[in-house]
Amino acid sequence: MAEGIGNNTVVQVGLIVRDIEEKLDAYCRIFGLETRPQVTITDPVEQTGMVYRGESSPARAKLAFINMGQVQIELIEPDGNPSTWQEFLDQHGEGVHHLAFFVKGTDQVVAYLDSHGIPLVQQGHYTGGMYTYLDSAPQLGVMLELLENFE
Repeated sequence: MAEGIGNNTVVQVGLIVRDIEEKLDAYCRIFGLETRPQVTITDPVEQTGMVYRGESSPARAKLAFINMGQVQIELIEPDGNPSTWQEFLDQHGEGVHHLAFFVKGTDQVVAYLDSHGIPLVQQGHYTGGMYTYLDSAPQLGVMLELLENFE
């Protein structure tokens, strides 16, 4: 197994918000975005197979993706069901939840991070790939998200 996660380029910063419409309006206004990003809702657990802390969860979230050059800002409004998103909102309020990286071989990267005391917290699928959140907050001050696109 290679050392590290196989990629050191941050592709996304994820922010947990209480009201995605309000925050998206603020980002558009402050950064002068000409096109307002679309707000979407994550797929249901029947499609995502989402697992949070080892248990299936019906949690969903509203998402908006703001492309800011080489880094994407992801706004996430959780729906109140058990998830890393809701846990963060309940414990910390709004703020930076994760840094995301594209990886290949999620299982190997998860094993590598677990061996460094960074456990898997939540995992699920999206159209064309999967996401994995790992609790690196004790070591790094922020969660990590692994994104793997299937080709």
